[in-house]
Amino acid sequence: MDVASKQQKTLKNVLYYGLPVLAILMIAVGWVLFSGSHPELMPAPADVWARFVKTFTKPIAKTSLAGHAWASLRRVLMALLIAWAFGISFGILIGWNKKCKAFFGSIFEVIRPIPPIAWIPIVIMWFGIGEFPKVLLVFIGTFVPLVINTSTGIEMVDKINLDVGHVFGGNNRQILTDIVIPTALPSIFAGIRTSVSSGWTTVLAAEMLGAQKGLGALVTRGWQGSDMALVLVSVITIAIIGALLSLGLQKLEKVVCPWNN
Repeated sequence: MDVASKQQKTLKNVLYYGLPVLAILMIAVGWVLFSGSHPELMPAPADVWARFVKTFTKPIAKTSLAGHAWASLRRVLMALLIAWAFGISFGILIGWNKKCKAFFGSIFEVIRPIPPIAWIPIVIMWFGIGEFPKVLLVFIGTFVPLVINTSTGIEMVDKINLDVGHVFGGNNRQILTDIVIPTALPSIFAGIRTSVSSGWTTVLAAEMLGAQKGLGALVTRGWQGSDMALVLVSVITIAIIGALLSLGLQKLEKVVCPWNN
């Protein structure tokens, strides 16, 4: 590798790692400037930090910030595990089997455009405001993107790959498990990443309606009490956990789908 190539690679690494840091610094500077000129609208970073510490010294609803974060994360993970099992399986079914797509696909297309938040009144009237309705709402919000991405990935497998499988004597099950699903894995992982972000959005909306614990409950408490610092603490915690989940899924995808790196 010559000197020019090394310099170009070094520059790319600096940009790759430096630009995210620069973006965070710009947000921090903008936050400081805006909070300094409009303290009634935005608390300063020092005030938010003090409120963050207070969530541990004086827990809300007898639960620290970590406890509220775990309550939200537990609901999301429970719903995600169920949605990943059923959503991916259903996506493979309608993406691979034309008869199943003709029957189930039409029903799914009717339900798909309905946003998860629109189900909140129905779920509350049917199941109340306990733990199960919140998990069910997150499941609804995460199920749809999984089915869409999985079925699309299955359908987009090149026909020549299927023909090669038939030439070598593979039956439909072997072609599906050995050729189609591995080829569709990048699309499936895209659906998994989308489901995580959708799950966070849905659980917060669900927790803002009657939950005693959870980050959504903290947002509601801060909003109703005009405690903007508590709202920002909750929102920043949500962002950090969401970013960590996304990073973990990216690392997992690189291991499972090394050919797609």
